[in-house]
Amino acid sequence: MNPSLIVISGTLKGTSFAFTEDEISVGREALNSISLNEPSVSRRHCVIRRDEVSSAEQQLQNERGNEDQAVPRCTGESSVSAESHFTIIDLESYNGTFINGLPVKEQRLSDGDQIRVGDVCLLFLLSDREETQRTETMAEEANLITRSTVRLRTEDALYLHPEKLSAELPATARTVRDLSALLKISSAVSSIRDLPELYAALFKLILEIIPAEREAILLTDEAQDGFTFVRGWNKLLGPDKSIKVSNTITTQVLRERVALLSNDLFATERLSDAPSLVEASVCSVLCVPLIIFNKSLGVIYLDTSDRTARFDEGHLQLLTAIAHISAAALESAKRLELVVDENEQLKKEININHQMIGESAAMSAVYQFIGKVAQSDSTVLIRGESGTGKELAARAIHMNSMRANKPFVAINGATLSETLLESELFGHEKGAFTGAITQKKGKLELAHGGTLFLDEVGELTPMIQAKLLRVLQEREFERVGGTREVKVDLRIIAATNRNLEEAVSKGVFRQDLYYRLNVVSLTMPSLKARREDVQLLASYFLSIYSKKCKHRIQGISREARALLRAYDWPGNVRELQNVIERAVVLGSSEIITPEDLPETLLETDKSEVSLTRYHERVKEAKCLIITTAIEEAGGNYSKAARQLGLHPTNLSRLIRNLDIKEKH
Repeated sequence: MNPSLIVISGTLKGTSFAFTEDEISVGREALNSISLNEPSVSRRHCVIRRDEVSSAEQQLQNERGNEDQAVPRCTGESSVSAESHFTIIDLESYNGTFINGLPVKEQRLSDGDQIRVGDVCLLFLLSDREETQRTETMAEEANLITRSTVRLRTEDALYLHPEKLSAELPATARTVRDLSALLKISSAVSSIRDLPELYAALFKLILEIIPAEREAILLTDEAQDGFTFVRGWNKLLGPDKSIKVSNTITTQVLRERVALLSNDLFATERLSDAPSLVEASVCSVLCVPLIIFNKSLGVIYLDTSDRTARFDEGHLQLLTAIAHISAAALESAKRLELVVDENEQLKKEININHQMIGESAAMSAVYQFIGKVAQSDSTVLIRGESGTGKELAARAIHMNSMRANKPFVAINGATLSETLLESELFGHEKGAFTGAITQKKGKLELAHGGTLFLDEVGELTPMIQAKLLRVLQEREFERVGGTREVKVDLRIIAATNRNLEEAVSKGVFRQDLYYRLNVVSLTMPSLKARREDVQLLASYFLSIYSKKCKHRIQGISREARALLRAYDWPGNVRELQNVIERAVVLGSSEIITPEDLPETLLETDKSEVSLTRYHERVKEAKCLIITTAIEEAGGNYSKAARQLGLHPTNLSRLIRNLDIKEKH
């Protein structure tokens, strides 16, 4: 079926809208492509656009058809879907656009995504998708020694030295045919950028002029030894994932950059060293190097079992010229393929399973980090200010790891006394202390097989630090009051808002424990560092607390959103959550306005909106009261704070927010 949207809730429930245009608008106005006459929907709520596909990606999509499914792919190559892509964009709606329960500003849609605009839920369905197949071509090592070998150096290749053509190349019908074939190949490879398509085109064109039965193109990688990209072709079968090549010849050609022709292979007494070639009855081999900018890119390898179709020096000269023409195209296509692979890998790392909200560059880096570290079992140290979501990051690492189906156990190192924390963490035996009437398993045992999240690790006492160090080193411990070793298999993720390096230098945190915890480190960005995520988070919390408090809120006014963006959020996401909950509980209208926000947000003078006359007068009164108190205290802020009945920290915050130093 065609891409479509199906309304699954609201007054239009059951209605289907097909994508007949490249852009579909959704909103309350009748002019929208999809008009939803619901009070919870903004006049222009969101749009869905068909993505424009780049020329390179379009070529990858169009050219990788049935032939690509038959052509084997080696590890490192990726398939690109030929589907259309659709992106949804929120148009600054009052109550946000949600995809699968999470607010978004702009996001690519996937088949089956649920889109919520106000109280209306829509289901996005794509057209049928094609699956590409990935197969591997194997190159089997085989020692091949022949008594009839022709070597061709680059300086002796006639087609690569125009000055030699007229003097040494006879004007025969074969010469004309070969030159015509070279022109055809040059024209073909210059227009192909997809690596599998380029492989297939070269194989077919070579078979038109050289009597080979099997072919292979083997490419190297600068970061690895040997051949890492191998593609095979059989004259009768087409793509051949089981083709065998001579490791001796291909390695020699790659190393010496000399083209080789070997005939009469059956005459050698050592052909038994190549059982795969014996089975194929190979009697002739051609192998030429692929060289670009004096760098060896790989080799082209041909062989045949037909004794009547012997390769000759003319074939060797011709294949050398083909390799010279093709090297640049193969290098370009290979690099494009690697870029596509890296792009797909980045998408996988970003599209991780998590419960965090944010589309900023800072959060994208967090998602990428989680995608990389989740698959390992390394200990992770998560840093960041209070309220930045350190536990959510720890849960995301766990959910995307091999331990996802095992327990995730969290414990805070700052909320319990040393004795209680020891019992909670390590467990205790019956009778270990007064009140220990039964044996109790600690958090470490409960997390066996899964992940232990240790929050506020910087607050641990020296005794707990020592016992935790042993767990990290040996994965074993003793319960309180016990003598038997308890072994555990778990991953430990620690978090702190303290400067552990400073704590180590002061001697309050063990250096050896610090090194054990700081194997891989992640710093969660403050909300101030990702202001573009404030609106998404606010919409998300608004949705939650509107339902929880049973108070219908349509959205956040433009002025209130501006104040939210301008505020520095010292309490980070947790403070924003509290602000939105307060606004929902105390708000008197269906729209959150500046009057519903705390005074701390109204005190800031950084927003682009004008406050009401009332709030301006309140700010002026605060400035006057504070400056008068400071003058009466002779400039002593601590004394001024006492006179006003404020904590010095609160007075400093007011002075900073009201810009008193600059204005007065």
